[in-house]
Amino acid sequence: MRRHPPLISRRRAVAMACGLSLLVAALPTMAQDPAAWPTKPITIVVGYPPGGSTDLMGRLVGAELSNRLGQPVVIENLGGAGGTIGAQKVAGAAADGYTLLVGANNELAIAKLVAKSVKYNINQFTPIGLIGSQPMVLVASINSGVKNANEFTQLVKKHPGKYSYGSSGVGTALHLAGEMTKEQGGLFMTHIPYRGVAPLTNDLVGNNIDFGVFVLSSGLPHIKAGKVIALGTTEAKRAPATPDIPALAEFPQFKNVDITSWFALMAPANLPQPIATKLKAALNETLKSPDFRKKMAAAGSSVASPDVDMGKFLNSEIAKYTKIVQFAKIEE
Repeated sequence: MRRHPPLISRRRAVAMACGLSLLVAALPTMAQDPAAWPTKPITIVVGYPPGGSTDLMGRLVGAELSNRLGQPVVIENLGGAGGTIGAQKVAGAAADGYTLLVGANNELAIAKLVAKSVKYNINQFTPIGLIGSQPMVLVASINSGVKNANEFTQLVKKHPGKYSYGSSGVGTALHLAGEMTKEQGGLFMTHIPYRGVAPLTNDLVGNNIDFGVFVLSSGLPHIKAGKVIALGTTEAKRAPATPDIPALAEFPQFKNVDITSWFALMAPANLPQPIATKLKAALNETLKSPDFRKKMAAAGSSVASPDVDMGKFLNSEIAKYTKIVQFAKIEE
């Protein structure tokens, strides 16, 4: 005759099973305790291929955060659509501090203004802080016959509509810098968008286009090599990395030209406050690091102040870009 286990054993087994279930259910919560963060590697998404200025920022910041937070930081390059694919991934990621974005103004403040296909907005991020910025630089080809910003203005005004300038694509910070220069100087030029900096460089060096806009770090090697001529940088003051290149704002016709390519550390919206506080503290320590500042200077970039109010900064930048986009009727 088959014997059944005692009732007490069944009850004990049920109790043990329930207890185990509760423990398993609690594990994710315990692992995600914001006060314990971080307990595993962190991913920084960069919406561009390796080697560009945003990728460089991501790697510099990633190494610093890893040292300060005690966890590996992995860079995930997710290039495409002017950085918006990477930004979209982070906007939709879990707000647990393990997926972050090092992004530029292209995908964070401009893309939504010019492309209907962009589905995210700035409210889907928790701003951690501004990393730094670098100016762009207006350049001329060797065969253009132009040596400075005044000669550039005179030539273009003498032949309205004849000349073109190139950028790395529609709706990029480079494009907007070119349009701001046009608007301020009262110039009539055609914008030619390229699929990145490399083909733009080839056409400028090959004298197939007369003018172009580079991020300073991308244009500097060609300027130093004498392959293109620097007409002026786009920040209000001369860049510390290139004190010999005038700012466009030094010329009366361009006195209000002030636009940079900037980089920020962002997390998904609704990031728990304890995690946000730790991240901001780690980033602020990074911005004060002499080694980090030295590496940024070598890349032609200025380090941001830890005191920047990211909410006010982003609103101001978006308002600035909105005016340029409306003036130039930029749309993708």
